[in-house]
Amino acid sequence: MAHIDLRDLDDDDLDAVGAVLIDPDEVAPAGVGAADRDEIDEWVARQRQDPDAWIKVVTDSGAFAGAAAAYTVDGEREVAWWIAPHARGREVGGHTVRLLATLEPERPLYARVSASEAPPEAMLERIGFTPATPSADGALRYVLPPTLE
Repeated sequence: MAHIDLRDLDDDDLDAVGAVLIDPDEVAPAGVGAADRDEIDEWVARQRQDPDAWIKVVTDSGAFAGAAAAYTVDGEREVAWWIAPHARGREVGGHTVRLLATLEPERPLYARVSASEAPPEAMLERIGFTPATPSADGALRYVLPPTLE
């Protein structure tokens, strides 16, 4: 297994991230719709200005392998991720979500996936997320509950 890490998003990463987020087939597993490049640039700018949000680049042995983010939706803390096609099927997604859960201390912590995507559901459950109430748009929501210490 290669070394999976998260690093801050740089302007040089925007083309790679943008190419994915405009492709409906690539964003469908996350339970979101595709956006055009202007919408992506506006979203990134808003996230960068929001002290409560962050965007990271997923790296696989230092090379670009995807993107990950944490932000608040309707008062609930949520994480999202996208893994590049060349990095899928090698547990990069699982390592990414574990890193997200480590970096983001707030609990409960939510994640959403498309109802048609079984692998992300199983991965979330292996990490400790449990099914939550589905979102209004039909995406499945999972929650990582607080733990007792």
